[in-house]
Amino acid sequence: MLKIEHYGILSLLAPLGALVFALWKKQIYLALLFGSWLGCFVLNSWNPFFATTDTIETIIHVFSNTGNTRIIIYSLAVGGTLTLITATGGVRGFIHWLEKRKWVKNATHAQLVPFLVGLLITIESSITSLIAGTIGRPLTDQYKISREKLAYICDSTSAPICILIPFNGWGAFIVGLLSVQGITSPVSILFQSIAFNFYPIVAIMIVFVCIIYNWNIGPMSIAETRAKEEGKLFNDNARPLLGDDILGVKPLKNIKPKAYNLVAPLITMVLVIIIGIYVTGRLNIGNEEINFWNIIKFSSGSTAVLWSVIMSLIVIAMLNIFRDLSLTDYIDFIIKGMAGMIPVVTLLVLAFSLGDVVRELGTGVYIAGIISNVLNIKMATVGLFIISCLMAFSTGTSWGTFAVMIPIAIPMAIELNSAIPMFLGAVLGGGIFGDHCSPISDTTIISSMASGSDHIDHVRTQMPYAIIGGTISISLYFFLA
Repeated sequence: MLKIEHYGILSLLAPLGALVFALWKKQIYLALLFGSWLGCFVLNSWNPFFATTDTIETIIHVFSNTGNTRIIIYSLAVGGTLTLITATGGVRGFIHWLEKRKWVKNATHAQLVPFLVGLLITIESSITSLIAGTIGRPLTDQYKISREKLAYICDSTSAPICILIPFNGWGAFIVGLLSVQGITSPVSILFQSIAFNFYPIVAIMIVFVCIIYNWNIGPMSIAETRAKEEGKLFNDNARPLLGDDILGVKPLKNIKPKAYNLVAPLITMVLVIIIGIYVTGRLNIGNEEINFWNIIKFSSGSTAVLWSVIMSLIVIAMLNIFRDLSLTDYIDFIIKGMAGMIPVVTLLVLAFSLGDVVRELGTGVYIAGIISNVLNIKMATVGLFIISCLMAFSTGTSWGTFAVMIPIAIPMAIELNSAIPMFLGAVLGGGIFGDHCSPISDTTIISSMASGSDHIDHVRTQMPYAIIGGTISISLYFFLA
């Protein structure tokens, strides 16, 4: 294919086609595939045959990216971990432990648990969602909280909190982008930008209000009414991203429920991620100065996450094999859990494939170019926020949005003699907003998976809250201008 910077308005065809198809037919798998095919149709000069063959090759190409492959293997391994945690009585034991201490007395408390877990674990967004969902699911199920509501809680305390407390890969990535722009104190600029990064702050506040005051609007109100009155945690036509191989697992009768069978693997994940980030950072740092930010900058988050879930499987084995769990059952539950993750893995592969096609079309470059040219100082931060939102929504990646938009925002701030932290905050907030709404974002997909929710239902019920948060953020930027 001829390499072109972007294809003009045709660059929007793939993401918009996928979105319209998903909302129309509520078939996210076919929607992503259709979006990829549309993009390849444009890239191959409207040849339907080569568009089809190129779509197949694009899906295969997903596995040539080691980061993508690690995330896919990680997702499969997570299935084994979740199944074993349930089978060994970890979930039931944890619930008994909370009930014994009377910490969870009602539906509000049940929702606050995953919310607080999400706020406390800021190392990596996917791990944040996974742990919040794993701990929260049995509690919210018990108090008839819809899976859509749990997915919203998980999603709103993953990327938003990771960008606000950036002692992680997010912070290192942004510091690196700022350094390339010639910023002499990138860490200081990043921390100053937090005060102007309105959307993540507002999003976390909104989900807290929703929990405390039981504020359910639009599709979420319908979902919560269904769960409360009919006892249906998801709608009749839902396709939860966690299969019955995982959701249908019952604790083994010969194992006494113990909370440590849940707590120990999850703590292991957190600790191993920290170790993994340090080890991979030191291995990849080369001749660069050895300091905190460089170690995080050169670390491999996908490697650390994969190590963490593999180690959690080993910890479960150490706690249970040769005591209550046979080696055969251990392997069988891992395979069963992996089978239950097939919907998630399929969705990730198709989302990665569409993301590659969208990048090839130059969708992000087109959106940035067409709007940035008409911005003035009065509307600069508002415009940057909206552009970043549209780009992240259409591409499904906030990091990719940062990589395109920060090199636009920093020179613009300098040219307009404006505060760099405010311009940076607008880009970061817009990227998180778009990522939060996008059905092809990996953080959105993992939140649906962790909560056992139908993916389209999660996106649909979360959207009104995200739009409210985005509107408040735009108003604040407009006021500051």
